[in-house]
Amino acid sequence: MKLYRPIVFLFQSVTIGLAIAFLILVWKPDLLDNGKKVVAFIESSPETRPSPASGPVSYADAVEFAAPAVVNIYTSKTVTTRSPLFDDPLFRHFFGDRFGTTPRSRQETSLGSGVIVSQQGYILTNNHVVAEAEEIEVALRDGRTTRGKVVGTDPETDLAVIKVELGDLPAITLGDSERLRVGDVVLAIGNPFGVGQTVTLGIVSATGRSQLGISTFENFIQTDAAINPGNSGGALINAGGELVGINTAIFSRSGGSQGIGFAIPVSLARGVMEQIIEQGRVSRGWLGVEIQEMTAALAESFGLSEQRGIIIAGVLKRGPADRAGLQPGDIILEINGSPMRDVRAALTVITQTRPGQRIRVKGLRNKKAFELEAEVAERPVQNTEQ
Repeated sequence: MKLYRPIVFLFQSVTIGLAIAFLILVWKPDLLDNGKKVVAFIESSPETRPSPASGPVSYADAVEFAAPAVVNIYTSKTVTTRSPLFDDPLFRHFFGDRFGTTPRSRQETSLGSGVIVSQQGYILTNNHVVAEAEEIEVALRDGRTTRGKVVGTDPETDLAVIKVELGDLPAITLGDSERLRVGDVVLAIGNPFGVGQTVTLGIVSATGRSQLGISTFENFIQTDAAINPGNSGGALINAGGELVGINTAIFSRSGGSQGIGFAIPVSLARGVMEQIIEQGRVSRGWLGVEIQEMTAALAESFGLSEQRGIIIAGVLKRGPADRAGLQPGDIILEINGSPMRDVRAALTVITQTRPGQRIRVKGLRNKKAFELEAEVAERPVQNTEQ
């Protein structure tokens, strides 16, 4: 019994000591580490660890679903050439016509790709694939070939629709490009360098790419799936085999793929395609204004507390905007209830409004709010040669 109390006392002392050490470890860990900083990491556990996004081991099913609808397009046209020496007065003075002045003609061929979007024979491709073509030959994956006829083109989005007269045509399923996220797996199908139908794999690198100088209306999907000459007009599909884009261009210093390719989203291509099929051309809305981005410096000069809206830099006299009362210097905050954050957003809203319809415009003029309606006219045909 004499040893009992010392043992109890010892046990109590150890317990108190451990409790004090635990508190020091929690609240002042540096005291137990000779002044060294202790880094606290958040460790995952099986219960909280996020599972990686599941994906197929193979994309063969997606390819088999979409590839039959992707075609090769071969075009040809007659090119007339003439030596510039024949137009030189000095050359003609000394040599006259002894060398002949008859222009020489030759056949120029090119290749591209396209996507069958309807069993009625409509094929979606790029405008630059079929531009100025005199003959168009379409080759299907099943070995059939036929002549194609241009239904209509839209140089401002670099899209075109051609038609073939064949039965039992495979048509691709249209996907939802608006739901694409950076990191999504995509596959490009086309005819690069004329070697035959080829599939490449990549991811969505970015969406909404613009100001690339490729076309007037740009809203590209950027991908690192290899796209090479001949892929133009081919399909960009998702992991389910649905069409999400039309492969259009690459950024390259060598002419080959460097992991930066661009595709027109199917959400844009579908609207263009439907107008071409229905009326043979694309009709866009137009206000007759020149607009520019709002910068921090401009916002300060206008006395704005925040950087928002777009600026009306110019108004065409007697144009739709002029008749509605818009003036240079007006700041447009909303069109049809949609906030205007940049020029591309404004162009999208205006051009997608059918001519004859009215749009509601909210903005600021001399720091005072205004609201008006403007009747949209049809966008004049642009000179694509400039």
